[in-house]
Amino acid sequence: MKLLFSETTPDYANYLYPYAVWGYLEPGETPADAFAAGFLPGLPSLDRFYLVRHLRVPLPGWAPSSENRRILRKGTGWDCTLVPKASFEYAGERRDRWLSYAAERFGEGVMPGERLDRVMAGPVVSHVLHFTEPSTGRELGSAVMYLEPPRVAYYYYAFYDLALADRNLGMFMMTRAVEHFASLGYAHLYIGTCVTPKALYKAQFEPLEFFNGNRWSRDAAELKHLVQTGCPPGKHRLETPDFLAFQPGGLAGLVAASPFRVGRSEV
Repeated sequence: MKLLFSETTPDYANYLYPYAVWGYLEPGETPADAFAAGFLPGLPSLDRFYLVRHLRVPLPGWAPSSENRRILRKGTGWDCTLVPKASFEYAGERRDRWLSYAAERFGEGVMPGERLDRVMAGPVVSHVLHFTEPSTGRELGSAVMYLEPPRVAYYYYAFYDLALADRNLGMFMMTRAVEHFASLGYAHLYIGTCVTPKALYKAQFEPLEFFNGNRWSRDAAELKHLVQTGCPPGKHRLETPDFLAFQPGGLAGLVAASPFRVGRSEV
């Protein structure tokens, strides 16, 4: 994978010159390689990926915790079906419901119709995990997903009936997805970023891994530390002893285990 570094706001006084990291697949690589390296899709076309702290659930041998079972019981009588995108009817009333959900959950203008249409048209969505209540015929919600079996199931966006929030429908859908793709023999379910405390609801799966900028970690205390504490003024993570204390071997251990390398230049 080729990398580009996109400069963002510097802090000249403290010698901080940050870059956003973009990844581009090379011949012979697939999106699963980008996911495994700590990247998520940056475009619906899958032409670009970005490095970010995100979460994945290792699925081989996964078993629900008591909390997972509690959530699954709330969905007794609900069903889910995995539908290829080409067989899923997206337009019309369903599209309108999804846009109403997006406006309420993400904020007005965050996901306008044009953006949702690009998402659904791109290869970043290959399937839809669709949830219904068979006894009433009620449509409960849908999760749009990218699947690359057996390596990657990516839980991209979920749209659901907010009237069922008291039954934890959103959490049920994610938990049921973990259960479903574990049963299908997938290696990982990727469940998105975890950058703010609000996203820690995703951390109720065990085992759980997150990409810390250098490697995949299963340390729940490290994840909470990263989410709940900012960097001290004028510092970055690799300069903070609290972060390095979580790393086996400290900074030297991170260097030794780093998957990133720059080849020797002939120039």
